[in-house]
Amino acid sequence: MTADADVLARVRGRLAVDATAPTAARVAALVREEVGVRGSADVLDVVESVRRELVGAGPLDELLHEPGVTDVLVNGPHEVWVDRGGGLELTRTTFADEKDLRRLAVRLAAAAGRRLDDAVPCADIKLADGVRLHAVLPPVSPQICLSFRVPRRRAFSLAELVSLRTLTSAGAEVLAAIVRARLSFIVTGGTGTGKTTLLSTLLGCVDPTERLVIVEDSAELRPDHPHVVRLEARAPNIEGAGAIELRTLVREALRMRPDRLIVGEVRGAECVDLLAALNIGHDGGAGTLHANSVADVPARVEALCTAAGLSRAAAHSQLGAGLQVVVHLARHRDGQRDGQRDGQCDGQRLLDSIGVVARHLDGLVEVRTAMRLVDSQWIEGPARGDLERLLDGTASSSNSGRR
Repeated sequence: MTADADVLARVRGRLAVDATAPTAARVAALVREEVGVRGSADVLDVVESVRRELVGAGPLDELLHEPGVTDVLVNGPHEVWVDRGGGLELTRTTFADEKDLRRLAVRLAAAAGRRLDDAVPCADIKLADGVRLHAVLPPVSPQICLSFRVPRRRAFSLAELVSLRTLTSAGAEVLAAIVRARLSFIVTGGTGTGKTTLLSTLLGCVDPTERLVIVEDSAELRPDHPHVVRLEARAPNIEGAGAIELRTLVREALRMRPDRLIVGEVRGAECVDLLAALNIGHDGGAGTLHANSVADVPARVEALCTAAGLSRAAAHSQLGAGLQVVVHLARHRDGQRDGQRDGQCDGQRLLDSIGVVARHLDGLVEVRTAMRLVDSQWIEGPARGDLERLLDGTASSSNSGRR
């Protein structure tokens, strides 16, 4: 054991029985007590080494605070990947061994009031700076897997998304028109396609005189808007108490005079809460949902809602009454056939298509394509006229169609 490792072990032991939070200042004080009289440079080196181990995300800190990083993925102690917006890249960051990585995962969970051990080997964790962490320990996985989702520190403007090639100028104009027309919409796509980023941008286009009430499982939406109220769900503590669900927060939001009610990322039973939010009588509600395409949205909503106890008919009825437009994002992959190039996976986030909700006479709902991006060109779909009528305010409120 090196001298620094010996100091680290002693400081870790003292912190384990110390009720004081392991802040950087506290760690520095303990290090100085343990190393005694040394040159200031030596002490600073040891403090930095110990701080990286005991405070923050250890060797991952630098990656998590790097501008442009959206995801950091750890597959065991010697494999760390990062997504800077253009796909996954393998980094040179590593951990000493499995114990070192496990110690970090358990410490981050404990700091957030969550349990992570052999009895509870999976945990969703929100770190103090808003980063979301999903941790999996063996035996669920043969190796420790950590998945960090880094929230955007600020919202992009539509012009910035156009410059980043996420949107075309034509696509940006249509999205801005959807917001101005106060249409209710959801942003769909797979994991990491930029749903939250785009929704934050679009909320920033809302009239500054309107009041946005945002309900989220984990706070990620950061719209550039002067009047935003945030409500965030709370997971149960270690004893299983204290949980506050999205459904409760949607009900609370109704009492807060929202001009637009927004429900963040939907992955499960909270889909019922999203539909409830879109059917409260306020125009311009929005949210995000995982789906493969605009056409797959009704099936996705039906599956999530029926699993939560809502009937198929009720799910379609709520969807048809509350939602008007679907905005779909996808990752465009090019380069080599398998998408891999020099250790990097190309994955440009793009606005893929825009769909319009149509409710049939039998009560079921479909989403018909109004616009779709093909080879960097917008191609009009069968529902283009329906979208134009919605934007002009001349569409029927029943939003019905025929098979």
